[in-house]
Amino acid sequence: MSNRANDWFNQAQKDLEQAEDSRKNGHHEWACFAAQQAAEKAVKALHLGIGQEAWGHVVARLLSEIPGEMRVPKELVEKGHILDNFYIPARYPNSHPEGAPYEHFGTLQSEEAIKYAREIIEFVRIQMA
Repeated sequence: MSNRANDWFNQAQKDLEQAEDSRKNGHHEWACFAAQQAAEKAVKALHLGIGQEAWGHVVARLLSEIPGEMRVPKELVEKGHILDNFYIPARYPNSHPEGAPYEHFGTLQSEEAIKYAREIIEFVRIQMA
């Protein structure tokens, strides 16, 4: 079976572009979700690149499961935790006491999500080089 790490990484980059487009168009909930997806796929690419399979959607856990010699900064794992908060609430109305997801996300959240996803992608890029 071929190693699909580059495919996952390339899709992570496209998801980050989608996050940026969504933010520019005022769809902050989708920007947050796409940023989470970008980070998740990038970290899965890294796992595949080192011969590991990775399952699940929790970016922080996926980062924590990277072998110790790669030295994932603790701060990056914390940023993964923040991105993980966008996986469900950015999409589903029943994740909030009231209102649709788009009513709960704005520029502060989408800018932070994109920034953190970009940092995780850059970490992965360096590790995969």
